Amino acid sequence: MSNETFDLAKMKKVGMIQQKQKEYFALRLRTSGGNFNSDQIRKVAEIADKYGDSGIHMTTRQGIEIHNVHHTNLETAKQELDDAGIYMGACGPRIRIVTACPGDTTCKWGSIETKELAKKLDDKYFGVDTPHKFKISVTGCPHNCAKASENDIGIMGGILPKWNKEKCIDCNLCVNICPAKAIYKEDGEYKFNEEKCIYCSICTSTCPTDAWEIEKQGSTVWIGGTLGKFPRLATQLTDIIEDENEVLEVVEKSVKYYQENGRKKERFGHHIDSVGIDKVKSAILG
Repeated sequence: MSNETFDLAKMKKVGMIQQKQKEYFALRLRTSGGNFNSDQIRKVAEIADKYGDSGIHMTTRQGIEIHNVHHTNLETAKQELDDAGIYMGACGPRIRIVTACPGDTTCKWGSIETKELAKKLDDKYFGVDTPHKFKISVTGCPHNCAKASENDIGIMGGILPKWNKEKCIDCNLCVNICPAKAIYKEDGEYKFNEEKCIYCSICTSTCPTDAWEIEKQGSTVWIGGTLGKFPRLATQLTDIIEDENEVLEVVEKSVKYYQENGRKKERFGHHIDSVGIDKVKSAILG
């Protein structure tokens, strides 16, 4: 059967991706922050058994794909998934599912709540057309488990610390454990270089007397990360933002900027490199 039989662009838009075996497709399923409940997982397995080859592929972006579904079964499989509250993902030049780590709900390093934020972003942006594929990730801290620096927009939780001299017992632990070497000792006192700080919260989480306290807690926004043929790590767009609504506003401005200025098949990061980060920052942040 030839490619002309299928409207492949339309099918990609709803997560049906043609395989090298032309009559077979992969069904890409939608999730927010990697969340599926046990009933949904059982249903996915049932569909894979019924319409695929019983194989389930876990994607690098927390999604699920059911491969080897014959084109004659696509709509039936999709309807059964819809009925179970499992919806199709997306492919092509549009915003994909939003990924997230567990955040502060269960991770001791998490500085922000991630799953609900990812859902807000997914509800608003999933499937929105963009010049090229566009990926968003929310990670709870600079350990970067959700790879914010590899996404077109990354939101990264963080903490800006401050030293409380009265609580300090001069154990020197903070100097030894700071991964960025932002903490140092000078003239008998502990100093902090904010320009080096990566907001990782190791000092505030580890200090035995809580001498390192939280001055600010929130998120930084990163833009322009991409892997693929020409990888590029994201560029930090903002310092710590404490208000989540302000974070969402920066995301909105970033998406709108890319929609209005990016060229077809040009990833956001490559656009940034072509025009200069200063120009992009100025356009987004004003």
